[in-house]
Amino acid sequence: MTHLVSIIVPAWNAQAWIADTLESALAQSWRAKEVIVVDDGSTDETLRIARDYESRDVRVITQPNGGAAAARNTGLRAAQGSYIQFLDADDLLYPDKIACQLRHADDGRHARTLLTGAWGRFLVRPDRACFVSDRLWQDLAPVDWIVTKFVDNRFMFPGAWLVSRRLAELAGPWNEQLSLDDDGEYMCRLVAASDRVHFVPDAHACYRVGNPRSLSARKGARALCSQYASIQLCIDHLLALEDSERTRSACVRLLQDNLAHFYPEATELVEQIRTRARSLGGELLPPPERAHFHLLRSVIGWRAAKQLRRTLAVARLRWQRTLDQLPVPH
Repeated sequence: MTHLVSIIVPAWNAQAWIADTLESALAQSWRAKEVIVVDDGSTDETLRIARDYESRDVRVITQPNGGAAAARNTGLRAAQGSYIQFLDADDLLYPDKIACQLRHADDGRHARTLLTGAWGRFLVRPDRACFVSDRLWQDLAPVDWIVTKFVDNRFMFPGAWLVSRRLAELAGPWNEQLSLDDDGEYMCRLVAASDRVHFVPDAHACYRVGNPRSLSARKGARALCSQYASIQLCIDHLLALEDSERTRSACVRLLQDNLAHFYPEATELVEQIRTRARSLGGELLPPPERAHFHLLRSVIGWRAAKQLRRTLAVARLRWQRTLDQLPVPH
């Protein structure tokens, strides 16, 4: 059976990467595909570059800036495929990624199996992508997948998935109220709606890190509220599947691992997180500190210490990006 696959590319100010991303989509060895770019109100050359690909049967849709979730929903409404491949405008697919996953696929109009694959992080050069397996890289029942995600504090980026039309319909649209971690919430919702998660080890995708324009790089008040809302929804998705001692324990672990994003300056959110943990039978501890951070924050305070840590992290990424562009020594 030949499945049409819709590759949905939400794009906002991605002029530096959009061409490579579209090339990787068009290079898929699976021939029955459509590529849909949703330009989310870009103010740079992203739209012009995307339109250059219309002659190669790439469909370009424009909309006012509404966020990544809104752009993906626009793409979903336009998609005709029985399978959906989400691909952010700075990420890449290996040529056989979709074909490998579809070898394990049933009729996408009815199938409820979520297909996942191996993925690696890269800065500049995808040939240097680092693939590090974790416990999500295996076949799992839906409850076990979400519990593992919570306990191990892991995630799987959208490019690694292949979603059947039936599963997308059951999960519903992306949550446009979330400006951060909308993919984490949607992933939990997909898994909760599935009958199983099937991992395909030879299906590879690449996730670009160190992009300062990405939503995950933003940590303002609105982003923190979105992250908190996403965490709460993910917990709700798991407990709706199974409300037990082990799932509640996993939820508390998720709250504990994410407390550092809010602690201590977002006092209201910190208290709400602690209250939710207590309702699940747990009690949160202050986030652990490394010795040098403990010394630093005792001198300049929490807020300044966290800001300095972010600044140093950005500087380190810039340095790593420079190194990544150097030729490999022979």
